[in-house]
Amino acid sequence: MDNKKIKKHSFSVSTRRKVITYIILLAGAFISLLPFIWMISTSLMTLGEALGTAFFPSSLKFENYVIAWQRAEFSKYFVNSLLITIITLSGEITFSIFAAYAFARIEFPGRDLIFGVMLSTIMIPAMVLIIPNFLTVTWLGRIGPIPWINNWPALTIPFMGSIFSIFLLKQFFAQVPNELFDAAQIDGAGHLRFLVQVVLPLSKAPLMVILVLSFIGTWNSLAWPMLVTNTPDWRPISVGLMNFVDEAGQLINLTMAGAFITIIPILIIYFFTQRQFTESIARSGLKG
Repeated sequence: MDNKKIKKHSFSVSTRRKVITYIILLAGAFISLLPFIWMISTSLMTLGEALGTAFFPSSLKFENYVIAWQRAEFSKYFVNSLLITIITLSGEITFSIFAAYAFARIEFPGRDLIFGVMLSTIMIPAMVLIIPNFLTVTWLGRIGPIPWINNWPALTIPFMGSIFSIFLLKQFFAQVPNELFDAAQIDGAGHLRFLVQVVLPLSKAPLMVILVLSFIGTWNSLAWPMLVTNTPDWRPISVGLMNFVDEAGQLINLTMAGAFITIIPILIIYFFTQRQFTESIARSGLKG
């Protein structure tokens, strides 16, 4: 009888703990989603409702999305952002893979010193690098065959060398057992074949982290594109949101509609890579 009471008591305690945990998680999820819900709600309001205190629109104004798309010329900016993102990610992933493999698997003089110096640059704030990067792309544009300012090189090349990506891949590549490399050497494989056929298939998790985080950072960039472009020819979609500000003030309902259009590609990318992304965080040591 006493054992039954103890089991019943422990069951009720564990149940209460689970209920409390779920309540806390649901509250945190709601707080996190609240700004997103407000953005969608505001995007469906009239301008008067958006400037007021209403949280939900009296009637759904889906035409705000059509107006926002046309007014901000999102069709042009969307293509620009897509090209900039593809070029940047292609370069970043390629350079990061080769650099990380060299630091992780190849012995050469000064390897640890060079990697330590590179890693220390993570502590430099991004805003501090804007002026040096601008001077660099301006100089390279003058001596190169094509102009860099107001063109794709200035928007993509400075961001192809990511220290975080190199560090993450290097840590993962270093965990690949040496026995696999020895077996590959017996089979006649060199470093390049070993990297392509063995290391990269085992490294889908960190590659997915780099893909998602770099996509978000490149897609949402605003300050740097505004600095290195002076015409809409290569400006990204985030710049299009500035078209909703006129002499009368900010058209907040159209701004929220444009913001939602802007984040749709990010939501799609994360939706299809969510499982790999969460797995990579659990396996690559980012959880602390």
